[in-house]
Amino acid sequence: MAMKTQDIIDLMGRFDTSGIGRMKITSGDTTIELEKPGCGPVPPAPVAGPAAAPAPAPAAAPAAPAAAPAAAPAADEVPAADGPCITAPLVGTFYVAPSPDKDPYVQPGDHVKKGDTVCLLEAMKMMSEVTAPCDCVIDEIMAADGELVSFGAPLIRYHEA
Repeated sequence: MAMKTQDIIDLMGRFDTSGIGRMKITSGDTTIELEKPGCGPVPPAPVAGPAAAPAPAPAAAPAAPAAAPAAAPAADEVPAADGPCITAPLVGTFYVAPSPDKDPYVQPGDHVKKGDTVCLLEAMKMMSEVTAPCDCVIDEIMAADGELVSFGAPLIRYHEA
């Protein structure tokens, strides 16, 4: 089934307002690739975009407002917790390496270039590479290897190099 012009326009509008930095869609013999310039627009949108991610945060905040101040002094990673994230462009299983016997694509502290593969997502037996949105340094791997992640879920926290 070929995509209609209006479908493409709608897709572009949704892409612009989403937290996705890069996307490739194939429908029939039509393939569309969209990518946002730079990596600035990517981090803010996923935090507000996915419904699943904010739900646990509000539940934890009202239940234990005193716990938040207790966690802040105990963690030296507070600056890293506020950085941008590479988010899941689709629902799938998160993998840190190309196969179980291979080294992870990235580890905290690694310097990566824009476009370098940082992890894989498997959905319906299809492996999709997730790439770095800019030249950056990896701060934290936020998802566990083999974990099912939802669309927009934070996978890797980074800061620009």
